Amino acid sequence: MNNQNAMVQRRYDLDWLRVLAVLAVFVYHCSLIFAPDAFQIKNATIYPALDDWGGVVGLWGMPLIFIISGASVFFNLGKVNPGKYIKGILARLAVPLLIAIFTQCAFQVYLESVHKGTFTGSFLEFYPHYFDGLYAFGGNFAWMGMHLWYLEALLLFSLLCLPFYLWLKKRTSGQRVMHWLGDGLGKPGAMYLLAVPVIVLINLLDPEGLGTTVLGGWSIFSYLVYFISGFVVISSQKLQASILRFRWVSLITAILIWGLFDLLWGALGDPTFGTWQYLIGSSIWCLWAWCWLLAVLGFGFKHLHRNPPFLRYANEAVLPFYILHQPIILTMAFFAVQWTIPDLAKFLFILIISFGVVMLLYEPLVRRYNLLRFLFGMKLRIKPQASYTTEIQVTQISPIGSKQ
Repeated sequence: MNNQNAMVQRRYDLDWLRVLAVLAVFVYHCSLIFAPDAFQIKNATIYPALDDWGGVVGLWGMPLIFIISGASVFFNLGKVNPGKYIKGILARLAVPLLIAIFTQCAFQVYLESVHKGTFTGSFLEFYPHYFDGLYAFGGNFAWMGMHLWYLEALLLFSLLCLPFYLWLKKRTSGQRVMHWLGDGLGKPGAMYLLAVPVIVLINLLDPEGLGTTVLGGWSIFSYLVYFISGFVVISSQKLQASILRFRWVSLITAILIWGLFDLLWGALGDPTFGTWQYLIGSSIWCLWAWCWLLAVLGFGFKHLHRNPPFLRYANEAVLPFYILHQPIILTMAFFAVQWTIPDLAKFLFILIISFGVVMLLYEPLVRRYNLLRFLFGMKLRIKPQASYTTEIQVTQISPIGSKQ
């Protein structure tokens, strides 16, 4: 491979980007309470201007997390055999997902039902009704894990792509393909061709059907492309060097498209799927997303190399933080939207108090007790022996948390 050096040292830039992406998603979810887009708890007054903020964060937030996840798989498959890899996936993804579906997801559905006036009573009274039908299909059971649909998707992607990834990394023919992709996409400007597969998918899959974008603004198939793209990008030093070299071009292009996109979409008349107007608009949309992603990656490659204690702490905390953040936000919002105070004060209350409560749950509880670490997909800790501390090594695919 043309990237063996990429596996020698931990990539702190990816750790930084992982942490920053999850923080951006956290702020985005707080803003959804006041934005036009659908959310479980809504403020009485909605601010259409937040659409621009939400549109941009939704454009690159979850795609970036899937790209980082794909890159993490590349590193992990260089260290462990397929059996340990699958064991790590189940410990890291399946356990917290299943626990959450029957606990915090039920509580989120309960808060939404009370907020919308479809249920009155306590959470314990609601819980038997949680199993009445499927959420998003007229029922209550959150089979997709609410905001943890990401873990469900990543679990599926990781298993489905494993044979393909092993072929790319272990087989001579697969390594030739990796070389070819890295060399081709590493040529000046060629990295923007990464937008093409998503453009094709968006124009093949009806957004009212298989192409639905209810999960973070993109279809599940688009996220699969981003996941594979992360694996490809991190496999090639040449491609990464090109992303780094063109980071300013990517950023400036993203800003220019941002300024023109609303005008263009308006001129196209909010085009219908299957029309040439839709093809043009969706193609520019996908290119815009990749420009943001390539800019973020490029500046991350350039500047995010330090490894302070904060990063080590945050990188371990990021998965439990992601799991906990939305039910806490919804709990704070459930009360805040009923208060007769300025909406900015409501937003700041939700943002600051939610962050504080999540960290209060994580630091003294989740982080310190092995049972909770296991339930939140973290590796287990054991007591110090002699003069050093060891940890039970659970092979991780590092979805949005640590080990590469």
